Amino acid sequence: MALSGFTPRAWLDGARQRWQKGQIKPEFGFVFDDPPEDEYVSLDCETTGLNVRSDDIISIGAVRIKGNRIMSSERLELLVQPQGNVSAESIRVHRLREMDVADGLPVEEAMRQLIHFIGSRPLVGYYLEFDVAMINRAMKPLLGIRLPQKQIEVSALYYDYKFRQLPPYQQQDNADIDLRFNTLMEDLALPTRDAHDALNDAVMAALAFIKLKELGQA
Repeated sequence: MALSGFTPRAWLDGARQRWQKGQIKPEFGFVFDDPPEDEYVSLDCETTGLNVRSDDIISIGAVRIKGNRIMSSERLELLVQPQGNVSAESIRVHRLREMDVADGLPVEEAMRQLIHFIGSRPLVGYYLEFDVAMINRAMKPLLGIRLPQKQIEVSALYYDYKFRQLPPYQQQDNADIDLRFNTLMEDLALPTRDAHDALNDAVMAALAFIKLKELGQA
């Protein structure tokens, strides 16, 4: 279960061929490079809601991981101008008001900075599929394709880790394992930060990934 949004080899080969033919902007060819050895980017987005088709990204947090270290000096923290309004519920959860994001980056510039920060490194995150779907919608006009990087889902690594500890009679599909982030962090004895902050969430996902990697899950 370690991969989320796994990119099929045939699709990746086809996208690379499109880039070679000039159908994808040449400046972004680096996304097809071999990633630096044992490097990853932990990623999180805060959004105006949970509808991938209609809601907007309002902040992005990302941090690089090298081996078993979080490179806190190699981080990205962006505010992004939404296309629509910021709801009261979104403000309550993320504590980002319309006035806070009004001076954020236009979404295309945010995507440009993000893709250069990621490069070809695999992505790490907690329920990463949603974040990547939101980014793909915003990124496609710039990049021409969805993100081709490998995606590593922390909750899936944790599921596998807990599944292996179950007695044989409980090892069945869809075993009842608590995947809530607070549960995961407490069980792994990891420090927590204020949630619903993109950079904090990215750092916590990175901590969980490193711990699970040390436990043989990645």
